[in-house]
Amino acid sequence: MPLDPSLLPAMAWFVHVARRRSFTKAALEMEVTRATVSQHLKSLERHLNVRLINRTTRDMSLTEEGQRLFDVLQPAFAAIEGAVTDLGEAGTEPSGTIRLSVSRVAARSLIEPHMAAFLARYPKLRLELVTDDGLSNIVAEGLDAGIRLGESLDEHVIAVPITPPLEMAIVGAPKYFERHGVPETPQELKHHNCLSYRFTSSGTIDRWTFLTPDLEARTVVYEPQGNAIFNDDGSMLQAALEGLGLVQHLDLCVRQHLQDGSLVRVLLPWAHPRPAFYLYVPSRAQMPAKTRALVDFLVEQRKQLVRRTVHSA
Repeated sequence: MPLDPSLLPAMAWFVHVARRRSFTKAALEMEVTRATVSQHLKSLERHLNVRLINRTTRDMSLTEEGQRLFDVLQPAFAAIEGAVTDLGEAGTEPSGTIRLSVSRVAARSLIEPHMAAFLARYPKLRLELVTDDGLSNIVAEGLDAGIRLGESLDEHVIAVPITPPLEMAIVGAPKYFERHGVPETPQELKHHNCLSYRFTSSGTIDRWTFLTPDLEARTVVYEPQGNAIFNDDGSMLQAALEGLGLVQHLDLCVRQHLQDGSLVRVLLPWAHPRPAFYLYVPSRAQMPAKTRALVDFLVEQRKQLVRRTVHSA
């Protein structure tokens, strides 16, 4: 039997109320009276001859039948809302505020150098950076997107790579190597001043991981024992630039220093690969135009980064 189209408005109101778990919140959000919302629900229950919602003066809950109906209608109406949003935003300029969770390393390497270009391209957008080295729950915290290394993301998260695969690089200033020589193997690092990085989120020291340059590719782990510890990568890099000692960092973050000769990379054959940085979002199905603009921009920057990497190789 075909669905009676006259039921669709009442079903939409039912989904809206069930999502909010409140008649009052649903009414305020849609700028109607609570009585109007209640009337739509009563009409739907009369037509279906079943109670969908248990009501009290202070609370409401779905009945078993109401939960079953909501489980079916929720994804259907979400898809409809997404399609309507996409149609409404087609051809319009992205606008609004993008709240982006980003680690300090990603902020300095991937966002800050390109913020001016991004905001110039989309003048109606506003970018709010929420810097946090831990992994943020962007849905619970009301954020639009986040950037983290791929290894820290759940396999089911909606994410897109915004850098090529990365490597951990061991670097130092030329004047350091003039005084102390160049290590040829990780075992020789015990004779060098290896500066440490302490993770803010966990409080642990970042250990240096290598892969043997042979067919077995065994993992070698070294715990740096230098005379300084940092929890800020900018300060750590500055110490290396001053010739204090060796540091480990993502190759992406030291590329400019390597190109201008202020830092020199060692132990390259022993480099440990790392996954790329990813931009992750709550949902691909209902991605707002502002978030899509950020995704497209960062993917574009990734392509340019890949081309620069190939040309410098």
